[in-house]
Amino acid sequence: MFEVLGNRFRDIFAGIRGEVRLTPAAVETALREIRLALLEADVNFKVVKAFVARVRERAVDRKVLDSLTPAQQVVGIVRDELLALFGKPRPALGGAGRGPQVVLLIGLQGSGKTTTAAKLAHWLRRQGRRPLLVSVDIRRPAAVEQLAVLGSRADLAVHDPAERESSAERALKAVEKARTVGFDTVIVDTAGRLHIDDALMSELDEIAAAVDPTERLYVADAMTGQDAVRSAGEFHRRADITGIILTKMDGDARGGAALSVVAVVGVPIAFSGCGERLEDLEPFAPDRMVSRMLGMGDVLTLVDRAEQAVAEQQEQPAGLPAPDGDFTLEDLRRQLAVLGRMGPLDQLLGLLPGMGSLAGGGAEIDPRRMVRVAAIIDSMTREERRRPALMNGSRRKRVARGSGTSVEEVNRLLKQFVQMRRLLKNVRSGARGRKLGARGLRERLRIPGAPGAGY
Repeated sequence: MFEVLGNRFRDIFAGIRGEVRLTPAAVETALREIRLALLEADVNFKVVKAFVARVRERAVDRKVLDSLTPAQQVVGIVRDELLALFGKPRPALGGAGRGPQVVLLIGLQGSGKTTTAAKLAHWLRRQGRRPLLVSVDIRRPAAVEQLAVLGSRADLAVHDPAERESSAERALKAVEKARTVGFDTVIVDTAGRLHIDDALMSELDEIAAAVDPTERLYVADAMTGQDAVRSAGEFHRRADITGIILTKMDGDARGGAALSVVAVVGVPIAFSGCGERLEDLEPFAPDRMVSRMLGMGDVLTLVDRAEQAVAEQQEQPAGLPAPDGDFTLEDLRRQLAVLGRMGPLDQLLGLLPGMGSLAGGGAEIDPRRMVRVAAIIDSMTREERRRPALMNGSRRKRVARGSGTSVEEVNRLLKQFVQMRRLLKNVRSGARGRKLGARGLRERLRIPGAPGAGY
């Protein structure tokens, strides 16, 4: 997300840093480029105009221009004003009170409400909550079944009565069940509707009157740009929404909707969806998003994903340790599994400071490479994974046939693994770990499946 805008910002700031002395004319040139970049990113023109005016007012101040680090101060001003566009951060969801918390998901058809409902329930369960899902979309064919399938895949509770009921009755009985059984949150997946459809908007009013929702979250497709902003404004006027969930953020390289919706509608963004997996929904953190946009990375999100992936991996039974306690192919396979749970490689690169341009289109990052590496390791016996020295010619041919790869790929993986294990030994002993620079590490420790690893 924000790849196009992020690349433009990096080019603009590089030009500012290249100035020997920052002048008002240089600032105006940069502001002109920033204005064009925001407009090309489909940011609302009124928002762009106000944003540029605020940055100009602060950036041309004599204290900034005469400072020892004027370029860095201008970047800081842009960052502060971008944060101001997102408004004050809000808690993703408040804690449950005495009764169950009711979250009403509303929005247009095709915005991803049903999938988002399952993602939100999955996120709540990871926070220690007990969510209950219910679909009140009785018009769309298989809408109720879709939520039931998503819930069964993730082992989530779904209220799905056999008798035919109205939308308001289904929602009310789900709340009563939650109160009786002990669920603390009820997520109500409503039917897609237009704000000009009075009949469906009246139905939404009936549902809200029946269950008294604590949250009314509008689910918007980020890829629709300003259309998402306009529809969110109309729904806020008719239904008084309390927060926005932006879906399909991974497919929105511009980011105009995210940068405009808070300023135009006046409602904060609660969550952002950036993938198809249930794990690909996270609370919206403006400071982290702006850091990614400016190429500063988002290490906190990367750490959160890593901790969650490691926790999930530790829940699975581990194999027997190697006899000598050495690093084995089984260890490498577990690390690849953890990396896979953290998300696509291009997203992970975008979270690292200074790596945004690489993730934005500079490098070829093919997730199938890691799949092939995992297939090679999985085609080995347990003894072969623990003792790679057993891999003679006939065993390599068998593994290549079993994994659908070539003998050359098997040889390449084993060679890189030997180099990796040798380096890890050096690091552990401390004999050479401090002497290896960044270039030496890159050359010696090429993670199989990563860019430049040869797969």
